[in-house]
Amino acid sequence: MLNKKLLLIFIGALILYAASAGVSYLVFASLLNSPVNISTPFGSLTDVTSDGDEGQKDRQCPINGAMYSKTREDQWKKRRPLAVMIENHADARPIIGLSRADIVYEVVAEGGITRTLDIFFCQDVGDLAPIRSARTYFLDWVLEYNAAYAHVGGANTPGPANALGQIRDYGILDMDQFGLGFPTYWRGTDKLAPHNVHSTTKKLWEAAQERGFGPENKDGEKWDDGFIKWKFKDDAALEARGDQKPITTPFWEQAPDYTVTWQYDKNTNVYQRFIAGVAQIDPVTTEQMSPKNVIVQFQVESTANDGYPDGHLLYKTTGTGNALIFMDGKVTKGTWNKKTREDRTIYKDAKGKEITFNRGQIWIQTVPVGNTVTY
Repeated sequence: MLNKKLLLIFIGALILYAASAGVSYLVFASLLNSPVNISTPFGSLTDVTSDGDEGQKDRQCPINGAMYSKTREDQWKKRRPLAVMIENHADARPIIGLSRADIVYEVVAEGGITRTLDIFFCQDVGDLAPIRSARTYFLDWVLEYNAAYAHVGGANTPGPANALGQIRDYGILDMDQFGLGFPTYWRGTDKLAPHNVHSTTKKLWEAAQERGFGPENKDGEKWDDGFIKWKFKDDAALEARGDQKPITTPFWEQAPDYTVTWQYDKNTNVYQRFIAGVAQIDPVTTEQMSPKNVIVQFQVESTANDGYPDGHLLYKTTGTGNALIFMDGKVTKGTWNKKTREDRTIYKDAKGKEITFNRGQIWIQTVPVGNTVTY
């Protein structure tokens, strides 16, 4: 009799466990497929203002060629590009906002840990984090867009990697958190410092306007005077797309937690991003980071030898070097070319013809010369 009662209790417990697990799964799955409600000093923040673009999409974004409505174009004509420094430390994930950047540059900041410079112009994002400090080689890409540069301090050791000094010397439009503070920037409660500095594109553009960093300067010069646009095209037809194998990009072999793998989706014609084998999802938009174009550019890496404990890094961003350009499920072996710090980087195929990119997000990874990228 006792054994029978124990059996009934055990069966009942199993049923209760299965039911609770099922409910938990449904709730968790629902959360995964719903935008995260970000808590801020201003209340909840779920605004992703890139949504709801209605009307005929016949206006080309000058940054990445994506097509939008005249209403959206009217918005971007009132501002200049933002260049925002976002970290990718394992303790900082999930990263917020990158799924809506027009262009992303990714390279090691120190110790094999990668950092991104994210160009926003034609899209907005309701939250953006975690914002981190400046590094010298990112400045050479900021200058290509004449962008307002958002960051939290930066390398300032005297020598070739003195990013804070170079921001002043190069005339970069500085949006340092230490000069702006709250409410443009704030520290969230989602992570521990230094991985918790937030802002929004709206707040950054408002602060830029107040600083005189609008679409044109005080002399009436527009941000895009002399700006060289890349060339763009529509996606290849489905039957013309390749069957790209996974692309594995190791930045430092001794730092595998920062190795990126791109999985090509032939139907949607995007490259889905995985880091250390885990899909990288934007928690606000619930979108997996999935650019239309992936570039791997090989650049000479060296150390600044400036006395900094781990040694600030340098990358040779000017001159020319080899590049791999992935789009439409195929790879083009080509080159990158950048004459001076201020000049636009141009990508060419092996015959010297400029690359024409697919319309949409472009993700550019800098890896040291000699690294092996598999694809």
